[in-house]
Amino acid sequence: MDQQQKKFRRIVTGHDADGKAIIISDAAPVHAQLIGGPGGPTFIEVWHTSETPAFIQPQPVLTDEDKLMLPPPKNGTRIRVIEFPPESEAIRQLTGADAAAKFKSMGDENASASVAGAPHPLMHRTETLDYGIVLEGEMTLILDREETTIRTGDIVIQAGTNHAWSNRSGHNCRMAFVLIDGHYTSGIV
Repeated sequence: MDQQQKKFRRIVTGHDADGKAIIISDAAPVHAQLIGGPGGPTFIEVWHTSETPAFIQPQPVLTDEDKLMLPPPKNGTRIRVIEFPPESEAIRQLTGADAAAKFKSMGDENASASVAGAPHPLMHRTETLDYGIVLEGEMTLILDREETTIRTGDIVIQAGTNHAWSNRSGHNCRMAFVLIDGHYTSGIV
C-alpha cells in the first residue's frame, strides 16, 4: 500500500440539547487494518449501525468493534473504504486455504468461495446487499461467469453474488462500500 495515501475525514452530525443540528465529530476514521501484509488491501471502517431502521440518536456514537468484521451487524449496515493496491502475482497464486485465512482475518472465513477452477482465488460471497463506489482508480469485478472493469465514479450494486475484486491497473484504487444485512430468497443457491 502507498504510505502516502490521501486521508479523508469522517464528519458525524447530531443534535445539541436544543435539538439543533451540530457536528459531533470531524476526524479521520480511527480503525484501519491491512489485510494479508504488504501488497494487501487496507480496510478503513467508517461507520456501522446495529439495526435497520437505524435509531437516530441526538449524539450518534460508534461502538468500536475489537476486530475487522467483513459483514455488517445482523439487521444492520456498514460503510467502509478499501484501499486496493495493484494485484500481485502472490495474490493470483493463493490456495483455497490461503484465501480462507484471509477472510478469517476479516471476520468471516465462511465468505470464502475459493475452489479449484474458480475465476479468482479470492472469490467470496456474503448475504448482503452492497453498494460499491469507485472513488479513485479502476477495479475489475469478477463474477462466476463474467467480469467488467469499473472506473472512478462507477457504482456496483452487489446483490449477494459470488465475486472477487482485482486491481489490474498498476495504480492504487480506492472504493467505498455500503453493506446492508440481507436474506437470500428461495431460488438463490
